[in-house]
Parts: sequence; structure tokens; C-alpha cells
Amino acid sequence: MNALANMAAEVPENPLVPPIPELVIGLIAFFIVFGFLAKKFLPNINKVLEERRKQIEGRIEEAEATQAEAQQVLADYRAQLADARHEAARLRQEAQEQGATLIAEMRAEGQRQREEIIAAGHAQIEADRKQAALSLRQDVGKLATELAGKLVGESLEDVARQSRTIDRFLDEVEAKAASDTTKAEAGR
Repeated sequence: MNALANMAAEVPENPLVPPIPELVIGLIAFFIVFGFLAKKFLPNINKVLEERRKQIEGRIEEAEATQAEAQQVLADYRAQLADARHEAARLRQEAQEQGATLIAEMRAEGQRQREEIIAAGHAQIEADRKQAALSLRQDVGKLATELAGKLVGESLEDVARQSRTIDRFLDEVEAKAASDTTKAEAGR
């Protein structure tokens, strides 16, 4: 054994490998401390971890509830927006219909006023035509009487006779003009 002890004395000790008795004592101490920690602190650690897990789960549930509420609010907002757009389209349609009705009423009123103006214009033209015809008849009568007086050589101053002669002459001229117009229309 001496040789073994000599060899052991000759081989230097490895600083990384501890001696066996120290290793056994260290392991026993480690298991005692580990057992003490496992009995004393591990339940507290597990309790804290469980509380954190519950808090996280509670926050996740709150977040899901908040998200569901936000989705509901968003859906309500979109529904209100769609209703508002529908209402705006309806109001726009009503305004267009009212505008079209107003335009039609204004056109009808304009047409009525135009017809009144045209009718008044025709009445005025007819009155002016009659006045001009009467004035022309009187002027033609005077001129015809003066001319006839100059041709005959005596004065035709009798107004009643003059008026009857002029009227008869003009009636014959108008009758001849009316028959010529009727013949021309029949020829077409």
C-alpha cells in the first residue's frame, strides 16, 4: 500500500475534483437546504405564481369583454352611419322631387303667363287692326268723296249719303276679297 500512497503522494491533487468526504458533506448540506427551501418557500412561490396566473387570466377576460364591447359599439356606429346615409339619400331624393315639382310649376306658370301675354297681344293687335281699318275707311271715304266731287264737279257734302256710299263700296270690296281668298284656299 505503500506504493499506492507513494503514487498518491506523487500525483498532485486536481483542484477541480473535490475530495470525496467534502463532496458527500456538500451534497447532504445541499439536500437539507433544498428540502428546507422546498418546504418553506416553494408553497409561497407557487401561491404567488397562481395569483399572477389568475390576474393574467382575469385581465385577459376583461380584455376580451372590452374587445367584445368595442365590437358592439363599432357595429352600432356602423348601423347609425348606414342609417344616416340612408336618411341623407332620402332627403336628397325628396329635395330632387321637390325641385322637379317646383320647376314643373314654374314652367306651367310661365306657359300660362306666356299664353296670357300672347292673348293680350292678339287682342291688342285685333283692336289696333279694327282701329286702323276704321281710320282707313274714313280716310278712304274722304278721299273718295273729294275725288268723286272733283270728277262730278259738284260738292258731295251730304254726310249721310256720303257714309252710305262709302260703306256700300267698301262692303263690295271686302266681299270680293273674301271670295278671292275662299277660291284660293279651295284651290290648294
